[in-house]
Amino acid sequence: MNQFEHLKEDECEYEETKDNIESERGTNNNNTTTRRKVGGVTSCWGASASVEQFWKFYSHLVRPGDLTGHSDFHLFKEGIKPMWEDEANRSGGKWIIRLRKGLASRFWENIILAMLGEQFMVGEEICGAVVSIRFQEDILSIWNKSASDQITTSRIRDTLRRVLNLPPNTIMEYKTHNDSLKDNSSFRNTKIAL
Repeated sequence: MNQFEHLKEDECEYEETKDNIESERGTNNNNTTTRRKVGGVTSCWGASASVEQFWKFYSHLVRPGDLTGHSDFHLFKEGIKPMWEDEANRSGGKWIIRLRKGLASRFWENIILAMLGEQFMVGEEICGAVVSIRFQEDILSIWNKSASDQITTSRIRDTLRRVLNLPPNTIMEYKTHNDSLKDNSSFRNTKIAL
C-alpha cells in the first residue's frame, strides 16, 4: 500500500469484548492495521505501509497519558490478536514495566517507534506492545513469541532499557502467557528481573 487508506468494512474482523472502548493497532512487514473496540465491537480504522504513514494516523490519536480510568492501547502485528491464546502468542510471554503516572505517553511512543523501526533486532519474535492505564500506575508490556528463548528475551529486555533510557535499578518483570492463562492475570505473579 503506497498511501494511508481506510480498510473496507469486509476486510475487518469483528469480535465481542467486555471492554467499552479499546484500541488495537497492528504492524507486520511495515504494514500497519488499526482497529478500535467500541461498545464491544472491533472496527478497523486504517492501514499504512510505512512509519511516515503510521505517524500521520498516530498523530491524531489521544495519548495514553491523557486517558482516564481503565484503558488499554494495543499495537500488534497484523494477524496477531492481543490474546494469550493466539497461535503466535501461545508459547510466548511479555516484559512488563510499571510506570508512575505521567510517563506512559512518552514511553509508549518510544516503544512503538522502536518496534516500527525494528530496533529490537530479534526478527519476527516481537508480537506487539500494550500500554495499560490504571488508577495508581500505568503498565507497559511488550509481547514476544518464544518465552523459552532466554537469549531473545534478554535482548528484548536490554533493548527496552536502552530505548526507554531506564535507570539500571529499574524493576522489569517477565511473565509467560501460559502463566497468565493459569492465574487469569496479566500482571500478578510475575518473575522480577533487574
